[in-house]
Amino acid sequence: MSRRALRRLRGEQRGQEPLGPDALQFVLRDDDDAEEEGPKRGPGGRRPRDAGKEGVRVNNRFELIDVEDLEEGPVVNGERPDCLLADTVVSGSKRRSQSGSAATKEDGEVAGGAAPPEQENGLEDIDRILERIEDGSGSRPLGPPPLSSKKHVLYVEHRHLNPDTELKRYFGARAVLGEQRPRQRQRVYPKCTWLTTPKSTWPRYTKPGLSMRLLQSRKGLSCFAFEHNEEYQQAQLRFLSAVESMEPNNIVVLLQTSPYHVDSLLQLSDACRFQEDQEMARDLVERALYSMECAFHPLFSLTSGTCRLDYRRPENRSFYLALYKQMSFLEKRGCPRTALEYCKLILSLEPDEDPLCVLLLIDHLALRARDYEYLIRLFQEWEAHRNLSQLPNFAFSVPLAYFLLSQQADLPEQELTCAREKASLLLRQALTMFPGVLMPLLGYCSVRPDATVTCHHFFGPEAEISQPPALSQLVSLYLGRSHFLWKEPATISWLEETVREVLQAVDAGDPAVEACESRRKVLYQRAPRNIHRHVILSEIKEAVAALPPDVSSQPVLGFDPLPPVDTIYSYVRPERLSPVSHGNTIALFFRSLLPNYTMEV
Repeated sequence: MSRRALRRLRGEQRGQEPLGPDALQFVLRDDDDAEEEGPKRGPGGRRPRDAGKEGVRVNNRFELIDVEDLEEGPVVNGERPDCLLADTVVSGSKRRSQSGSAATKEDGEVAGGAAPPEQENGLEDIDRILERIEDGSGSRPLGPPPLSSKKHVLYVEHRHLNPDTELKRYFGARAVLGEQRPRQRQRVYPKCTWLTTPKSTWPRYTKPGLSMRLLQSRKGLSCFAFEHNEEYQQAQLRFLSAVESMEPNNIVVLLQTSPYHVDSLLQLSDACRFQEDQEMARDLVERALYSMECAFHPLFSLTSGTCRLDYRRPENRSFYLALYKQMSFLEKRGCPRTALEYCKLILSLEPDEDPLCVLLLIDHLALRARDYEYLIRLFQEWEAHRNLSQLPNFAFSVPLAYFLLSQQADLPEQELTCAREKASLLLRQALTMFPGVLMPLLGYCSVRPDATVTCHHFFGPEAEISQPPALSQLVSLYLGRSHFLWKEPATISWLEETVREVLQAVDAGDPAVEACESRRKVLYQRAPRNIHRHVILSEIKEAVAALPPDVSSQPVLGFDPLPPVDTIYSYVRPERLSPVSHGNTIALFFRSLLPNYTMEV
């Protein structure tokens, strides 16, 4: 039992002496104790804090406050109030001061010995309070409420944005932190950030002229936009000229004067990645994220899921692309749970338009992170208004999530059975809607199908050839990214069993087969622009090869792939004459043959 509780049981009360109006005095000890002990000195001739007179005048008002005084609450006019500030945190419960009310004395009384009846009442009160806390019928627990399934489906958790959290869970803190050198004197950075951790090797941070402003708040949503000041606009124009020069060294020169220019960092990161310098590429992306997070508006939240950034504004696109590139690095690094959190963050910035079409990726990351419940919940909440089942990745990933959930031994038998039945039902619907997925999937998994499957017209070569081009692109994207998730023997056996059931339904003339065929011809005429943008960013060869000619023939800029046609410009680049017009074309050609030739910009 704590000293405070024992003191109350003895009937002793501290802080009963009224404060004088002229001076602030702290009563250090009861009068009886002070008379008995008298002034004493500690070791070395020093006078202890609680020795001497009744009250001591102090220069620092908080010098003599100890932990016990803080725990008991403030003393107001010689007595402790029944309603403290803590009532705003713990409501509807009895106050701590009430638990010791049986031992409270009148003002001016000297604390003395406790009477036996009061001691028994104090013990009963303490036991009653403890029982009420254990039963959960008493006061509400302090701190934030526990996370539950009622959280917003795009709610982002700060702790999952740090890849070290996931790596420590896999390998232990010693393995993750063992290679880190002892802390040395590091540069001072202006703020603590969630997306990245500043490194001592980075240049000293100075504001590059990037900021964020609040555009509007309506219906619980807040719309923000990044802004460039005049200095940053000049750096942006020099960056565009450096990109046109096709010379990465020009971007390096620009970063020497503007070390936190975001688009330059992202473009140079791509150049390092193409040269197999993955560490430098990731470091540049992290520096770009740090530069943008330092420019956040005070009301901009990464976790709430209610902050929006319009992709049509060029200033906002850099943040989207930096998050996507960081997410790709995290997945390759073996941190799918952290990558899933970044994917949720990207989707929360503009969930209706989904400019990077991360809905084609979020199911893959959820399965890799083994967060099956989240994928199922996202499908259940968004299927009604987003028709997620019409995307091949969701049509096959959700039943796979149900099946993998049914393989967990820590769930009740009834839940396992329900999950298995739901998985088989959804997989039958997926195979009926997308029959062209089966044969390429078995080929990726190195599985030779049965002759009854290969010879059947429903799953034969015609099923893959007859697909619309847009659907073939989605199928190639899904299989190129997630085929290895189906390689487990138990999963292959379940797939084989479900394929037999689908063939039986097809031979029986199930009307759902014809309905699905009609929907395939209508729904997948042409893929929207955000899907093409996602395919380019994914760099999956099978999907990139399936891009339509009008998209693949366009020049693609790494810092702004396939910009929206309805772009909202806050400032425009001044018009310039083409370099070819400055001289003779033939002379320019011969000059380009010289080893020291550089294009005029």
